[in-house]
Amino acid sequence: MIGREFFARSVHEVAPDLIGVTFLVGGVGGRIVEAEAYHHEDPAAHGYRGRTERNATMFGPPGYAYVYRSYGIHWCVNVVCEPVGSASAVLIRALEPMHGLEVMRERRGLDDPRALCSGPGKLCQALGITREHDGLPLDRPPFELHDRTEEPEIVQGPRIGISKAVDLPWRYAEAGSRYLSRGLRPR
Repeated sequence: MIGREFFARSVHEVAPDLIGVTFLVGGVGGRIVEAEAYHHEDPAAHGYRGRTERNATMFGPPGYAYVYRSYGIHWCVNVVCEPVGSASAVLIRALEPMHGLEVMRERRGLDDPRALCSGPGKLCQALGITREHDGLPLDRPPFELHDRTEEPEIVQGPRIGISKAVDLPWRYAEAGSRYLSRGLRPR
């Protein structure tokens, strides 16, 4: 199991180190294949302009889940990183579904394993993540994070779905994974 100390580092270390880690919520989940880093000095980060009720978890200790609603529709899950108060986090963008596939299929209303967790909103729906998970520690139930069993090849490129700092290559993904939210060519 991965403990909170894993997250007490820069988002630029944590994000690539999350690729290949198994992420479970109530026993449902799979291997992380895509993540994006959001540093506190990054204008695309939720904590960039300061603390609000919505982003308060980002200002807390590392190793906790920061869950927010995107476009008023989809839940997204981030892992809080760096020292307390830094407001830095890593967005988990996609998983290769491996555990609880039937539960994920039921929650998502589809069969195709490739479409179950290939995006942050899809991933949260498949894993049953909601605002109720915001602020929960990642090293206690319902969360489980298991270290990777092999070293994946990681590619890096610009983040997607944002309008600020779009050129920063802070998106990390497993090379060749068919479970990514969108393809990524190495830089």
